[in-house]
Amino acid sequence: MYFVPDGRLQKTPVMDIQNTQSQMRKGVLEFCILSIIRQGEVYPSDIVEKMRSANLHTLEGTLYPLLTRLKNAGLLTYRWVESNSGPPRKYFVMTEAGLEFYGELERTWNELADAVKALTAPSQETKTTE
Repeated sequence: MYFVPDGRLQKTPVMDIQNTQSQMRKGVLEFCILSIIRQGEVYPSDIVEKMRSANLHTLEGTLYPLLTRLKNAGLLTYRWVESNSGPPRKYFVMTEAGLEFYGELERTWNELADAVKALTAPSQETKTTE
C-alpha cells in the first residue's frame, strides 16, 4: 500500500511528475552548461542567466560543483579577472579535451533526440485513422 499526497492509501504507487521533470532536466544539465561555455569564456552567473532565459533554472549551488568536476576532469580551465566592483572573477573556457568531449555529447544528444522524436511522433496508422 502507498500513501498519496492527501494521506489516503492506494494499491499502486503514485508517480510524482515534478520528480520526473527534475530528473529529465538533470540529465541534460551538463550538456547545456557545456554548450554555453563552448560559445566562449563565461562567468558562472552568466551561465545561470542563460539557463534561466531558456527556462532551465539552475542554482549556483548546483552549478559550482559541476564546474569544479568538469575542471578537475580536464574539460574546462579558468582564468581570474580583476573586478572593479568586488573580488576577482573566475571565467571558464573549454579545453581541447572539453571540446572533444562536447562533440561526443552532442552526437549522443542528437541520436537520443532523434530516437525520442521517432517514438513520440504520431504513427502513420494513427494519422490515417483520425
